Amino acid sequence: MGRIPTAELGRYLLTGQLGRQGCLRGAGGRRFPTRHFASQIETSTSTSTSTSTSTALPPNADPAPPPTPLRKQLKEQARSLKASGKTKTKNADNQTVAGWELTVGIEIHAQLNTARKLFSAAATSVNDAANSHVALFDAAMPGAQPLFQPATLIPAVRAALALGCTVQRVSRFDRKHYFHWDQPAGYQITQYHAPLARGGRVVLRARDGIAGEDGAAVAVAIRQLQLEQDTAKTTAQPGGAHWLDLNRVGLPLVEIITAPEIRHPATAAALVRKVQMLLRSVDACVLGMEAGGLRADVNVSVRRAGEGGLGTRTEIKNLSSFRAVEDAVIAERDRQIAVLEAGGTVAGETRGWSLGSTETRRLRGKEGEVDYRYMPDPDLGPVVVGDDLVRHLGASMGALPDAELDQLVDGHGLSAKDALSLMLLDDGARIQYFYKVLDAVEARLGCAGDGTGGCQTQAGQRHALLAANWCLHELGKLTEISSDLGMTPDGECHVPSGDLAAILGHLHQREITAKVAKDLLWGVFRGDVAAGGVTQAIETGGLWFRELSEQEYAALADRVAHGEAKVLGDFLRFKQGRTKAYPQGKLMFLVGKMMRAGPEQQMDPASAEKVMRSRIEQVYVPGLEAEA
Repeated sequence: MGRIPTAELGRYLLTGQLGRQGCLRGAGGRRFPTRHFASQIETSTSTSTSTSTSTALPPNADPAPPPTPLRKQLKEQARSLKASGKTKTKNADNQTVAGWELTVGIEIHAQLNTARKLFSAAATSVNDAANSHVALFDAAMPGAQPLFQPATLIPAVRAALALGCTVQRVSRFDRKHYFHWDQPAGYQITQYHAPLARGGRVVLRARDGIAGEDGAAVAVAIRQLQLEQDTAKTTAQPGGAHWLDLNRVGLPLVEIITAPEIRHPATAAALVRKVQMLLRSVDACVLGMEAGGLRADVNVSVRRAGEGGLGTRTEIKNLSSFRAVEDAVIAERDRQIAVLEAGGTVAGETRGWSLGSTETRRLRGKEGEVDYRYMPDPDLGPVVVGDDLVRHLGASMGALPDAELDQLVDGHGLSAKDALSLMLLDDGARIQYFYKVLDAVEARLGCAGDGTGGCQTQAGQRHALLAANWCLHELGKLTEISSDLGMTPDGECHVPSGDLAAILGHLHQREITAKVAKDLLWGVFRGDVAAGGVTQAIETGGLWFRELSEQEYAALADRVAHGEAKVLGDFLRFKQGRTKAYPQGKLMFLVGKMMRAGPEQQMDPASAEKVMRSRIEQVYVPGLEAEA
C-alpha cells in the first residue's frame, strides 16, 4: 500500500539508518536518497543533560489487566439499561429536537506511535508492571529536566498532514497549570499558543455514518493540532483509595481541536471514527478508542432555533467509544434543553459519562484559559521543523482512507459497509490481512495483482469479494468462541494468511465444499492443521470435492420430487399465468431436500438448483399438464 512504518521512517530520517532492504520506498515506488534529515528538526533546549534516561520507580503493583473487550462492554451497557427500566429512542431517529439547534466541538487526544515518551527516554509501554517505565522527570523529581525526543515529531507531523493541516515551521511548549493526583508536576506541558499545526479539515460522507440531516457530505474544520503529555492512569480501589500508574505519564499525545461546527450527534461520532481511521492509516496512532489509545472530550451547547451566537457550553470528558460520543451528546443536549425550557440557566461545567448511562453527571466547574495560567515552558525551547522534512513525510504516507475506500468499493467491488469494517477492525490490521490473503489467492489462481491487493478485472472482483467475506464474517465467527485472533499490526493472526488463501483457492476452484472449507479454517485456528498444511490435510482426510454427474443429480432430484405434487403444482400455475411470482421458495425447498438426501461432500448447491430447475421445467410440469 505504499506505507512506510513510523519506526522505520523515524530511524531513517533522524539517524540515516536503513532497513534490511537498503532503501525506503515512497508512494509510487520512488526511492529516497541515502541521507538523513536530523538537522531539519531542531530543539533549542538548554537542558540536554536530562536524567530521564536511566531511572525508573520500582514496580508497586501487578501488571494492568487487559482492557475489557468492547463487545462485552456493550452487553453490560444493555443489561444496565434494561435493569434501570428506562427505554431508549433509536439514535437514528433522535438527531434533532424541534425548535432547538445543537452545536458540538470535539477535542481528540491520540497517543502517538513512538518508542519513547515526549520528554524522557522511558519506554511507552503501558501493559508492563505498574510504575516500571518512569523516569525522574516523569515523576517530577526535584532537579529533573525535560529532554524533548525528536522521534515523536515523525508520527505527529504525519497526523497533521493526514488531517490537511499546515505544519508550523516553529512551535513552542506551554505549561498548563492544574493540580490533580494524576499530574505529578502540577502542570501539563502542551502547545497552546504556538501549536505544531493549524488549519485543516475532515470531510465526512454519508458512508462515514453522518446523520441523514447532513446530506451527502459535511466538512469539519480543524483549528489546531498540538503536542502534549499524557497523565497518570488512576485505578479506583475499595475504601476510596486510588492507585496511580505513572507508566502513562509523559506519553506523547496529539490533541486535535475542531471548530464548533457539528450539528448532529451521529456526525460527532462519525468525526471521531474518521479521525481515528486517518491516524491509523499513516501509522501515527496504533491504538484505537477501544484499546485506550484515543479519547474524546466533547463540547456541547444548545440554542433556540434562529437565535444568534452559541449557547453556554459544557464539556464531557474522556469518552472512550464512538457509541459513547453519540449517546453522551444526545443525553447532554436533552438535559440542557430541559433546563432552559424550565426557565433555568445552563452552567458552564465539566461533566462525565459512564458506559450504560442515560444521563451525564457533573464533575466540576468549567476551567477557563485564566484558570490554567498558561505560560511558556522555561526549560524547553522552540521546535523548528524543516519544509523538506514535511515534504518527505507527506510523500511517504501512502493511500489515505477515502482513496483506499474508493479503491475497495470501485476497484474490488466491496460494499462500503464491508470496506469500512475491514479498515476499522483490529486497529487497522484486518485490512492488511485482507490484502495478504487476496494477493496470495490470486497468486495461486494465476491472476497478477497490481500491488494494491488484487488484479483489476471482473475475476479479480470475485476473488476480492470471496476474501473479504471470509476475512470479515468467517473469521469473525471464530471470535464468538475465542475473543483473540492474535492479529498483529502487520496483518497476521492465528490463521496465517497463506493458509486462508489456500483454503479459498481450493474453494474457488470447487475442489472442496464450503463446509469442508469452514472445517479447515477451524482446524487451522485450533492448531489441528499445521501451518502450510492445508492441502495435505485435504489429501489425508479424503476431503476433495468429487461432484456428482448431471445424471446422478437428476436421479436424486426425481427421488426427492416424488410425492411433492402439491409443491410442483405451484410451478404449473406460474407457467399457466395464474400466479405472477415465480415460486423461488418452493424451488429452494426441493433443493434443500436434495442436499439432505445426497452425499453432501459430493454436492454443490448451485449445481443442485440448476438441475432441479431444469427437471421442473422439462419433466415435472409437463407431466402435470399431461395428467390434467
